[in-house]
Amino acid sequence: MRIIILSDIHGNLEAFQAVLEDCSHEQAGQFYFLGDIVGYGADPDQCIEILRGLTPHMVAGNHDWAVAGLTETDYFNPAAQTAVFWTAGTISASNASFLTALPLTISLPGMLLVHATPYQPETWDYIFSLSEASRSFRCFDQQICFTGHSHTPIAFVQDEEGTISVLTDSAFTLHGSCRYLINVGSVGQPRDGDPRAAYGIYNPENASFILKRVPYDIKRTQEKIRAAGLPPFLASRLAAGR
Repeated sequence: MRIIILSDIHGNLEAFQAVLEDCSHEQAGQFYFLGDIVGYGADPDQCIEILRGLTPHMVAGNHDWAVAGLTETDYFNPAAQTAVFWTAGTISASNASFLTALPLTISLPGMLLVHATPYQPETWDYIFSLSEASRSFRCFDQQICFTGHSHTPIAFVQDEEGTISVLTDSAFTLHGSCRYLINVGSVGQPRDGDPRAAYGIYNPENASFILKRVPYDIKRTQEKIRAAGLPPFLASRLAAGR
């Protein structure tokens, strides 16, 4: 049974649909979502509706909670703040209530799902360095913690002696004596220089993980962002994957 791990759709319907089309060829058994359905993109309601019909396994991201009024936006850049306020005024009452009810973490057999970090997930910190990964490994007991938030795919492994290193391959086998911290990147807002949508596939039957990239209609997404009156920067950055 393959598990599809998605994160950071950010209202980008074209990227989300392209990923789902790609997933249709992957014999997916379940979908897990790591937060930020909304923010930046012009199709928040549509993305929420699709995701609600896809899986019950989803956690809140900082943009989800910001739109729901559950976290401050002072640290957001002006474009992100504008998108939050626009989204809050656009989505349906039902979808607003849905965002409000999203949990910060979900613990499943052998894995933890969280948007940002397993320690104080409500502070929305990032995990980029070995020291940040080390702090995170101390705060969950499962073999795997799947995260998003940074929009940059990265995987850390902690061996049986406690040594932490970065895995550079997009596909790898998980070893039973090791623990893993895996960021699956972003469906709708990649920021690693690759504009293609990113998502992960975890197969517990053979303990394998692969990060996949999927092209989508970026120009269409950009047109919709501009037509909605959202900041043009939110459209232009998509082509650069930054």
